[in-house]
Amino acid sequence: MSRQAAAVPKKKRGLMELMKRREGQRGLVIVLFMAVPLTLLLTFTYIPFAKMIQFSFYDMKYIGERTFVGFQNYIDVFQREDIFGSLFVSLYYMGGAIVQLALALFFASLMVFKVKGASFFKGAMFFPYLICGIAIGFIFKFFYARGFVLDSLLQMLGMNIDDIPMWLQDQKINNVALAATSVWRYTGQNMILFLGAMMSVDSDLYEAASLDGANKWHQFRYIILPSIKSIVVLNLILSISGSLSAFEPPYVITNGTMGTGTYFVIMNRIAHENQKVGLACAMAIVLLAIIIICTVAQKLFFKYAFDDGTSDESKAAVRKRKRAEKAARKAAQRAKGGQA
Repeated sequence: MSRQAAAVPKKKRGLMELMKRREGQRGLVIVLFMAVPLTLLLTFTYIPFAKMIQFSFYDMKYIGERTFVGFQNYIDVFQREDIFGSLFVSLYYMGGAIVQLALALFFASLMVFKVKGASFFKGAMFFPYLICGIAIGFIFKFFYARGFVLDSLLQMLGMNIDDIPMWLQDQKINNVALAATSVWRYTGQNMILFLGAMMSVDSDLYEAASLDGANKWHQFRYIILPSIKSIVVLNLILSISGSLSAFEPPYVITNGTMGTGTYFVIMNRIAHENQKVGLACAMAIVLLAIIIICTVAQKLFFKYAFDDGTSDESKAAVRKRKRAEKAARKAAQRAKGGQA
């Protein structure tokens, strides 16, 4: 008994001594600072995500009875034309993402070579990104409306009103018009990201290339592009993922009618208007899987296409050198055979 009684104060003293030390205080601070964000992350992210997976196996509304249907909701995602067909609408936004990245890369390349009025141009290009997406939707809703801004501008250029297409009603062009709004909004943001990466490149490389006779295109191709390839890959992944989840332009401008409903618009309609919460949760899980697959595919593609191969040669250069060495060995073997 005396030994046990003596052991308890010893443990207390050890804990107090640990808290008095710098290592113990640092550990306590780390735990306390991590407790709040981890609790918020668990409460508002992981638990709702787990509940969404659970709801995807039920036929249910927000309020009322729930009926377990297994994988039927996931089967309906791929069988219903309005759901699966909306994925093809995302192809328009993916095409717009490629266009906006190309424009952003072009404008950023111009800015890095110190053109006049660069500061004003950067501000003007970045300004659309600062506008709320809902406001942009209303702006372009009137911009594309029949007889309004765009039609008036084209009429001033000499076009007849009968020859101007219905930008939001014609299903051959309305998705292109909606994707153009995303290009207008996000080009400036991507340009700033590209420009920030380009500014980190050592300026001495440009001077050395100029002395060697390299023009601006050569400097872009052999200096700028290899130096910012990680930012290019990142922006492309974010743009493709954002294209799959496009929501504001079609929802505000057309409300998803006339073949403009994207995956998110249809999911919002099914969840809130039709009250099919289980099906909407299954759609969200399928979209997450598609985004993960696209992201992994892009990473693998760019890893193969832009891998360094070695520290001194690109992967393409390594393949070319190996082919040349193989051809040289075959030529040497033929030469030895001829001598024999």
